[in-house]
Amino acid sequence: MQLNKTLKKIAEVYKDGGNIMSYLKTITEQNTNSKEAIMISYDLQAGSYIKRVEENFSFTDEYTAKISWVLNNLGPYDTLMEAGVGEATTLCNVFKKLVHKPKRTYGFDISWSRIKFAKKYAEKFAIDGLFLFTGDMFSIPLNDHSIDVVYTAHSIDANGGKEEECIMELYRIAKRYLILIEQSYEFAGDEGKQRMKKLGYATEIYNTVLSLGYNVIEYRLLGVSSNPLNPTGIIIIEKNEDRQAGFELACPITLTELSLERGSYYSKDSLLAYPIIDEVPCLLPENAIIATHYIQ
Repeated sequence: MQLNKTLKKIAEVYKDGGNIMSYLKTITEQNTNSKEAIMISYDLQAGSYIKRVEENFSFTDEYTAKISWVLNNLGPYDTLMEAGVGEATTLCNVFKKLVHKPKRTYGFDISWSRIKFAKKYAEKFAIDGLFLFTGDMFSIPLNDHSIDVVYTAHSIDANGGKEEECIMELYRIAKRYLILIEQSYEFAGDEGKQRMKKLGYATEIYNTVLSLGYNVIEYRLLGVSSNPLNPTGIIIIEKNEDRQAGFELACPITLTELSLERGSYYSKDSLLAYPIIDEVPCLLPENAIIATHYIQ
């Protein structure tokens, strides 16, 4: 079912206070949250996270203090990225608490509208070297081992049943550390576990990391959570890859180098172009435009 054809109806459900993910699973008759459903749900909610932070900054301040404490204890690094950055409320408030500021900071989200709000929110933080773009958690437009420290902040939650491919993709782009700050099924009570399964949330994050054989140096509760039914855990994975990436931004389909050419991102090797809409680079695989004669 092509959900994009029913956006107006879905928007009405959201406006009336309905649970978008539950509604979309009902009309598609799927037990898991599809990529299209997640994209629509997130896009409709764009702006709500900034509003929530403004109404209750004390929680955001405490939450990002916990994250920045972890990052500060890793020592200096050049590149940092939040995968599934949303409206950058976590990234920006973490960044301002960092002792050693990275030279380049990245953030991507599947929702164009969220990135639009994120860019606006980030303006008041004046983060040098900040690059925000749309991207798919399962086809990240970055080269192997290209980002020193990659972290998530409740970005895998909605991808129940797809934990392995998601975590493997995040690990692929990380050079030194991958930090998963996600709801913890293991630390949740019975009610919380049942809720996670009902909503199609990821419940196998930690088990997946173990099965992949990654070097987990710490797994514990973060110490702050917005919902006691969804306790936030933190998994710190050390990688320490020696190979140099060579370049960072990559075509999400071929992983060949992307460069800014005449107002779009273009891969000379794949001959695919990716548009920039209202200053937001659109780097989802489905955004690719075949442009064999883009550069003459």
